[in-house]
Amino acid sequence: MGAVTSSMAAKFAFFPPNPPSYGLGVDESTGKNKITGVSTRENVDVLKLCTKRGNNIVALYIKNSSASLTILYSHGNAADLGQMYELFSELSIHLRVNLLCYDYSGYGQSSGKPSEQNTYADIEAAYKCLVEMYGSKEEDIILYGQSVGSGPTTDLAARLPNLRAVILHSPILSGLRVMYPVKRTYWFDIYKNIDKIPMVNCPVLVIHGTADDVVDCSHGKQLWEHCKEKYEPLWVKGGNHCDLELYPQYIKHLKKFIAAIEKSSRNRIESGPTPDQPDIPRNSTDFREKPRPSMDIRENSRRSIEFKDKARISTDQKEKSRSGVDKRDKSRKSVDRADKVNNGAEIPEKARNSIDRFGGMVRSVGFCNIDCFRPSATHA
Repeated sequence: MGAVTSSMAAKFAFFPPNPPSYGLGVDESTGKNKITGVSTRENVDVLKLCTKRGNNIVALYIKNSSASLTILYSHGNAADLGQMYELFSELSIHLRVNLLCYDYSGYGQSSGKPSEQNTYADIEAAYKCLVEMYGSKEEDIILYGQSVGSGPTTDLAARLPNLRAVILHSPILSGLRVMYPVKRTYWFDIYKNIDKIPMVNCPVLVIHGTADDVVDCSHGKQLWEHCKEKYEPLWVKGGNHCDLELYPQYIKHLKKFIAAIEKSSRNRIESGPTPDQPDIPRNSTDFREKPRPSMDIRENSRRSIEFKDKARISTDQKEKSRSGVDKRDKSRKSVDRADKVNNGAEIPEKARNSIDRFGGMVRSVGFCNIDCFRPSATHA
């Protein structure tokens, strides 16, 4: 069964750029790893991380001296670190966060082959690096998953009860649901986000384009509806699968979300610690699969992850039924309830070739292959 799911994932979901858009080298003066093919920056650490499945993946840690939060970013399926480098740098600057990004197994200069299970091991290795190497705390980490990256992001988020927040960018309900309008989860499906999102205990921001012709906007809307803690979503009118960064409300909404998360974090600190809850084991959403052991990065002598579940302050409220997929929900839950954001309803500016107040990144970079989920003779 595992072979079937891996085969499906490899066929429909993973298209690493070939050749990779960057190279790796060693700085002779410092002996540290360096990335070639892109501009070098002093605040960027180039890392090689070993996963529990034996692959060596490449990661970049972008430091921001004014940051209190750290984003762990899982990119889309037809990009690598070289293509995303400028965007990551701009996000770190404008959101005032540290940012760790990584290439999946088989992407860029990472070893191994892409598969669903490998991406789970990849994000676990990246998370472990944040905690052990950089001293990041679970409650100060935001997981960001774009497109296929929503798979490993949601999977890990469901096992981290004290995570600060999650951002899902053009996310998928599941791999099979991208291809076919099925209404139930099959054992051979991959990235079963729709089954895992109810287990995420932190605020979730969903961003999706209304004109997405790869992953329909209904995927993002259904995931948002199943979240425990909802933050005001961003439905980018006219936005497609790979161009949301070009819309001005993209960075504006992210800034607002980060500000709300920082404010919420301060309020939690002022209110004091919350009592511990019993440990909750990770159960597979597929009853035919053996549950994968969770990763415990705090105990080096163990292979699994065990996370203590701490009681969190929930922002859940009753939500009124939605009257249409493009009609604004007037009773959305929000982490920062005092702020009423209208980004989902207002008509955005037309997508541009650069982002004026966002540093002009994304210049000629293709972030994703718009046919990334569609079977073809080329990728059969």
